Amino acid sequence: MSTVQGLGVVVTGAGGGIGAALARRFAAGGARVVVNDIDAGKAKAVADEIGGTAVPGDASDVVDEARDALGGVVDVYCANAGLGSGGDAFADEDVWASAWDVNVMAHVRASRALLPDWLERGSGRFVSTVSAAGLLTMIGAAPYSVTKHGALAYAEWLSLTYRHRGLKVHAICPQGVRTDMLTATGSAGDIVLKPTAIEPEDVADALFAAMEEDRFLVLPHPEVAGFYAARATETDRWIAGMNHIQQKWEEVGR
Repeated sequence: MSTVQGLGVVVTGAGGGIGAALARRFAAGGARVVVNDIDAGKAKAVADEIGGTAVPGDASDVVDEARDALGGVVDVYCANAGLGSGGDAFADEDVWASAWDVNVMAHVRASRALLPDWLERGSGRFVSTVSAAGLLTMIGAAPYSVTKHGALAYAEWLSLTYRHRGLKVHAICPQGVRTDMLTATGSAGDIVLKPTAIEPEDVADALFAAMEEDRFLVLPHPEVAGFYAARATETDRWIAGMNHIQQKWEEVGR
């Protein structure tokens, strides 16, 4: 993928953080960008900055309006909106439900709306902001970890099902990124994520490299590949290591 010039791109959760960085990067490459965010003011601010179009609202229901804003065609859809829901097995039911709805079902709903056009013309690109938690896990955040695993599984399913029909899928899986979501993770994020945290722009760079190379997994932290391999091949050892981190977190008082 040598250029995004003229492509119609939608980025959800683009009022700040990774989403805003993705929107800026696509716009800098000449794409026509729709900026979506639940916060209308933030969506407009980013859209005004990059010469894009703000389409605020729920990420689960943005495709039709975004498509209209782009003249009828969406070439790239970045399912970036997400909830960093913390909590353990005893987290309230509504916390689990909200995490599932935003982190997984919003992706499903978007793909339902996009696939008919993409499959008919034989091209389309779906970008899922998953997190390394979808490949690994995150202490202190059961709803987030579980639903990010779901987001990864859905992205994999889309790719293996429709790849031969022209659909390109990418799963972005960073560890810590210097955003408001990282700040909200508190002491757990301080222990696990903050020491190696990167900038949102680094995530955008990693996505563009993956698009150029046609890679499914986007790993802004390359070391995640080794952690992922260890989790698959030395599972008990990996879980024991994560449990050690859990104990360290408990010792500092969470």
